[in-house]
Amino acid sequence: MSLINGLPAHVLLVHFVIVLVPLTALALTVCALRPSAAQRMGVVLPLLALVTLVSVPLATQAGEWLEEHVDSDALVRRHAALGDGLLPWAGGLFLLAVSVWWAGRRTTASGSETSPGIRRSAAPVRIAVAVLSLVVAVGAAVDVYRIGDSGAKAAWHDGYSKAASGGDGDDH
Repeated sequence: MSLINGLPAHVLLVHFVIVLVPLTALALTVCALRPSAAQRMGVVLPLLALVTLVSVPLATQAGEWLEEHVDSDALVRRHAALGDGLLPWAGGLFLLAVSVWWAGRRTTASGSETSPGIRRSAAPVRIAVAVLSLVVAVGAAVDVYRIGDSGAKAAWHDGYSKAASGGDGDDH
């Protein structure tokens, strides 16, 4: 995918990533910390994570096409290098979302929410998944921020004047 309605596809697809990665990270964290939230959210959590996972390589591939069609400089190369590192974070979000969903589904199906013995034995696993979810969610969100910041710098570093142009019609 290279162009959408005459614009580079990366410029449009990247907005899905910018919204979906933090949204998925937040949903995963809430569901991992509060099993009742995971049960209410149901299959939406892993589906959201799947859409997020798919959006990352689409934006990356469109970015690679765009990189070949703009002047190469250090800022563009840095942005591209950072962008290549997001897929593992998105994969981690997806795998953990499936795990949290599956655990919530198993808990509901087995009725273990009423069995204290089963609850105690599952507590270390739930805690580990919650901590891992939090780490991956924060890592993914920070990475999206770093990638977006580098992309904005690459796109706009010479694209505007720091002084007003005076062409806004205010000729008083």
